[in-house]
Amino acid sequence: MIRRPYKQVDRLVAQSVMAAVGITWLVLVGFDAFTIFVGELSDVGRGGYTLAKAASYTLLTIPRRLYEMFGYAALIGGLAGLGGLAGSGELTALRAAGMSKLRICASVVLSLVVLTVFVVAVGETLAPLGDQSAKALALAAKSSDVTLAKGGSIWARDGDTVINAGSGRAHQSEQGPAVDLSRVRVFEFDAEGRLSTLSVAARALHVKGQWTLFDVRRTVFGEASANSTTEKELVWPSGLDPDLLALSIVKLDYLNLRDLSRNIAYLERNGQDSRTFREAWWSRLFYPVNVLVLAFCALPFAFGTLRSGGLAKRLFIGIVLAIGFYFLQRSVVTMGSVYGLPLALANALPPLLLIGMATVWFRRNA
Repeated sequence: MIRRPYKQVDRLVAQSVMAAVGITWLVLVGFDAFTIFVGELSDVGRGGYTLAKAASYTLLTIPRRLYEMFGYAALIGGLAGLGGLAGSGELTALRAAGMSKLRICASVVLSLVVLTVFVVAVGETLAPLGDQSAKALALAAKSSDVTLAKGGSIWARDGDTVINAGSGRAHQSEQGPAVDLSRVRVFEFDAEGRLSTLSVAARALHVKGQWTLFDVRRTVFGEASANSTTEKELVWPSGLDPDLLALSIVKLDYLNLRDLSRNIAYLERNGQDSRTFREAWWSRLFYPVNVLVLAFCALPFAFGTLRSGGLAKRLFIGIVLAIGFYFLQRSVVTMGSVYGLPLALANALPPLLLIGMATVWFRRNA
């Protein structure tokens, strides 16, 4: 006799929250996609990059934008959906019927679980595939010398030399902007198109206008022989444009768990630092937890604004909380990295802190 009314309440809350989340999600993704499309217009006319390809590039990145914006949409939409129930008097009726604030907030989170599962599936499948396809399309149109292969590996041509890199990242080093490629193979061909030299390096770094290969095994092919040498470092006289390579690099945040795991295994197998990839792996693993915890812990603010302030105030609170949590999480993970804190614990601390604060609030205001 008690379960049926609760099911009706969950259905009522789910309808209100999902509608609000859906509208917020579409607005955020639409605005983000429009901004990117406007930015791409400056490259229209470069090589074969046309307006249609700029639009295609933007559309291919929509799955990733859905993934990235869902956390904000869930938080803001949850507050707006609960506010809609308050505005119609239904939230007041639920409170008068004896439902606690904790139970109402739990209904909101339950309605978000289904969407979160869907978004995680998109983030692990369509989002990485779409982003890599978008980069491949843009590179093919803007340059005939650099291309992005399936799985995110990079192929580039530099005169009679062909370069392949398993992955890469653009970052800011102590010496300035840098492009770092890993699992690098350099194929050098002679004038007749025959392979003359093969260089295999653990990584290649471009900084201050110079490329350097690290842990290199260089094989020179003769008529009927092959001589191999190894060097710790080797200056690489390449004319590759680092800006163009940076465009081809798939960001770590866009890789799925499988690709991140594969890169981590390779780096650790070769004695290289894999912490950056492991940070991205744990961040992606905790993504659904962070979304649901943040949305749940923001909902108490909706009860405090039922009579003072309306939707605008709730949206402002949601945005402030989302930004604050983002900086808190990044700060904790960074500090954990500096002080040697396990990445699992560093990623778990921010949501655990929010859960603790919410527990105290519900105990006092249930």
